[in-house]
Amino acid sequence: MTVMTERRAQMPVAEFEQLAHLVGKESESVRLEFIDGRIGAKGMPDGDHNEIVRWVARRCMQHRPDVWMYSGDQGLKVERYRGGRARPDGTLAPDGLFAGQGEWADPQGVLMTVEVTSYDADTHRRDREDMPAGYAAAGIPVYLLVDREHGTVTVCSAPDRDKGEYTVTQTVRFGACLVLPEPVGAVLETAELKRFG
Repeated sequence: MTVMTERRAQMPVAEFEQLAHLVGKESESVRLEFIDGRIGAKGMPDGDHNEIVRWVARRCMQHRPDVWMYSGDQGLKVERYRGGRARPDGTLAPDGLFAGQGEWADPQGVLMTVEVTSYDADTHRRDREDMPAGYAAAGIPVYLLVDREHGTVTVCSAPDRDKGEYTVTQTVRFGACLVLPEPVGAVLETAELKRFG
């Protein structure tokens, strides 16, 4: 009897970065990410998606005028040993944190990443599994998921870097109040998200 084991070929990060750069220059409809050894294509957001990110940004920046919500164009080095590359829909960080860092920045100093679900077949694995695992392994304190499919907002905090998971999770339906833990510390009254669901 022969025992077969599944082995995943790992693309070197430098090769992925070159590929992502070329695709980014040529395509206006897709962005590439590299999470858990897999290349993923992330479609460009629709208008409601962008409005949700804008809405979260405004609430956070009203509470903390010293921060900025960077758009999905800023890439982050995520996962243990920085082997992954992600483009969060929003990245809350101190103003000026990414100066001089280039396309793929170190996540140290990032306060929160934000993802908004898309209506594609890959959104479950990407936004609900792979992204929070990568962000937790990178030590990003807070992960916020606005889930349009389920009409919920989930906040994850207290990352366990070794396990690549957040140890505290709270989910509320659109319309409920949600407190974003420190270092964000903002309160989200989510009723307005019903317009974009």
